[in-house]
Amino acid sequence: MAMAWIWTGMIAASVIYGLMNGTIGAVGNAAMEGAAAAVDLCLSMAGIMCLWSGVMSIMKASGLMDGLSRLFRPVLQRLLPRACRDRDTLSALSGNVSANLLGLGNAATPLGIQAARRMAAGCGEKASNELCTLVVLNTASIQLLPTTVAGVRAALGSESAFDIVPAVWLASVLSVAAGLAAARIFSRFWKS
Repeated sequence: MAMAWIWTGMIAASVIYGLMNGTIGAVGNAAMEGAAAAVDLCLSMAGIMCLWSGVMSIMKASGLMDGLSRLFRPVLQRLLPRACRDRDTLSALSGNVSANLLGLGNAATPLGIQAARRMAAGCGEKASNELCTLVVLNTASIQLLPTTVAGVRAALGSESAFDIVPAVWLASVLSVAAGLAAARIFSRFWKS
C-alpha cells in the first residue's frame, strides 16, 4: 500500500513540475516511452524465464533434482538439520538452492515457499530459527550463473551479458556469509 502512495506522489510531482515549466508534453512522451520500454523488457524476459523454468522442470522429471538433493544434503543438513529430516522438504530446499545457483529467483520462489510451508508446520505463531535461515538463504543466494540479470542486460543491448559473473560470485558469497552470520548471532538472542 505504501508503494502505491509513493508512485502516485512521484507521478503527481512529475505532472505538476511539467505543468509549471511548460514541459507537460515531454512528461507525457517520457511516460509513453517508459511504458513501451517496460513492455519490451517484460516480453524479452518472459522468454528467458520460460527457458530456465523449463530447464528446472526437466531437471525434476529426469531425476537430476534428486541427485542435487544428495549433493546439497551435507550442507543443508548442517544449516537446516530439522528441515532435512523430511524428504519432501529436502527436495524443495534442494530445488530452491539449485534455482538460486542458476540465478532464477522467480523459479526458486515456489520451491522456497513450499519448503517454508513445510518447515512452518508445527511452529505455531512464530518462525523458527531454521525458517529464518531459509529466508536469509533465499534473500542472499549464491549465484553461479546470474541468468536473470544477464537476460536483462542482453535485452537492453549488452554485448557481453555475462561479463558480470566474477562480481556476482564475490557479492553473492559475501552476502550469504554475512546473512548466515547475522542469522546465527540473532538466533542466540531469540530462541525458537
